[in-house]
Amino acid sequence: MPQTFDIDRARKDTRACNDIVHFNNAGAALMPIPVADALHDYLRKEEHHGGYETSDSEIETLNNVYQASATLLNCHPDEIAFVENATRAWQMAFYGFKFSPGDKILTSVAEYGSNVVAYNHQAQRYGVEVVFVPNDEYGQLDINALKNLIDDRVKLISVTHIPTGGGLVNPAQAIGRIARQAKIPFLLDTCQSVGQMPVDVAAFGCDIACGTGRKFLRGPRGTGLLYVRKGLIETLDPPILDQHAAALVSPNSYQIRPDAKRFEGWEQFFAGKAALGVAIDYAMSYGLDAIQTRIYHLADLLRAKLSAIDGLQLTDEGQEQCGIVTFTAEQLSPPQIKQKLSEQRINVSTSKGSGSLVSFEQRGLTEVVRASLHYYNTEQEIDYFIQTLQKIITQK
Repeated sequence: MPQTFDIDRARKDTRACNDIVHFNNAGAALMPIPVADALHDYLRKEEHHGGYETSDSEIETLNNVYQASATLLNCHPDEIAFVENATRAWQMAFYGFKFSPGDKILTSVAEYGSNVVAYNHQAQRYGVEVVFVPNDEYGQLDINALKNLIDDRVKLISVTHIPTGGGLVNPAQAIGRIARQAKIPFLLDTCQSVGQMPVDVAAFGCDIACGTGRKFLRGPRGTGLLYVRKGLIETLDPPILDQHAAALVSPNSYQIRPDAKRFEGWEQFFAGKAALGVAIDYAMSYGLDAIQTRIYHLADLLRAKLSAIDGLQLTDEGQEQCGIVTFTAEQLSPPQIKQKLSEQRINVSTSKGSGSLVSFEQRGLTEVVRASLHYYNTEQEIDYFIQTLQKIITQK
């Protein structure tokens, strides 16, 4: 790969790099020093001056998250809401749709489990039909199948860009073109893609996108983003309103906000909000194209080395594969591998079928090891990971 990425800066800015090998970035990445310091500094101000007083004095810092997010996603700040996590952001938009009996939701086989719960919730409440678009030969959403499923009953196309349990990248831009042509709203769950690669909502043609701070954006936990396109915002009725999302104008009436903040609540994780803005600015200082190139290079290297180990099976799908690398081993279960790697100060996670139930059931999987890489990881760490894994399997 091109030797232009400033890996020295990335590791110098990450305090734990010399102590652990962190291959759990799809769970929660390591915060860089500027982000962690912004979080701690804000909390310290609250400690010394009070919470309300700090938010009053730090209004410019807090508002930065909207401009930073708009730059990140290529949209307008008024189309951004700050929410406590990607799932809640997704829910605030999804539950704003008014479904009727017979309406259809088209989604992907690799859909995130919480999203599928919500689809079925609305199916039970309103008689909505949930349709899983078949995969193509690469294991990603089949674009031709999607086209053939479009009819007057389809009221929403809702797809997870990158699933929690594998390296697949669904073809968001191609899905968006179909949605625009059919004039059907397109909801894209970018929880695992935002911060890992460019996510341009205009280029993707999505009307709604949600993301989290804690994963590839390297922000704090308890932070998330919601984008809703102007023109669609006013058609969605959020499932929850308070006097931040709407103004009480009389004892019997209220006026809902015209911008995406109608999906927010008044009480927020303000320290996290301040730090998330810093995290987005920090990611943008590297450039998302450079970040994607770096992550994909490391993931391709890891997959190549894993494929040479006897008894291991790579379980990633997709024509395009990202920084999430998943596998199983004949010798040990995923939880056993995770535990033994942890004892050697290597962090990975496991992904169970509940997170990717439809996909896992179709493929006969129950649980996989998930090693997810970020730009601050190195080729040397991959070598150490492979050596340690081989030793663990041999000494089972």
